[in-house]
Amino acid sequence: MEKTSMMETWITRGKVLLFSGVFAAIANYISSSKTGAPVTPLEAVPGLAMMLFCVVVGCILDDTLRKFKINLPSILYISAISMLLSIPGFSPIAEYFCAELNKMNLMSLCTPILAYAGISIGKDLDEFKKQGLGIMCTAIAAFTGTYVGSALIAQVVLMMTGVI
Repeated sequence: MEKTSMMETWITRGKVLLFSGVFAAIANYISSSKTGAPVTPLEAVPGLAMMLFCVVVGCILDDTLRKFKINLPSILYISAISMLLSIPGFSPIAEYFCAELNKMNLMSLCTPILAYAGISIGKDLDEFKKQGLGIMCTAIAAFTGTYVGSALIAQVVLMMTGVI
């Protein structure tokens, strides 16, 4: 990748991460307030900063390995870094890392991620339309199957654990 292209990529990543971090802190506050133990956006900063660290290091690792023709998803590196940092005995910050991340409601973090995905898909809507009716039927079937499958798995697990 060219140097200016790499710089533009990192500027875009920075904007997305900043935007997502702000909304994640707000979403986490709203979500945690409903449980009666609100985590203010300021209290969420250490956890978000650690997540940011894992994402940035994972992206750097991904960019570096792509130069050697190793093309794996970035989330693989980000997840591996996060897991390594949370292993007691392996990581000296594992206890602090886990304590700060436990303040975060990971489901509330889906809000900015899904919003960004929706915006991303929205910009390619014309290309999607060009694919025709077949792709729309396939997409609807996939979305429905995923939703129904997830609901069935959740139902079975909740029944087996006695929650419902």
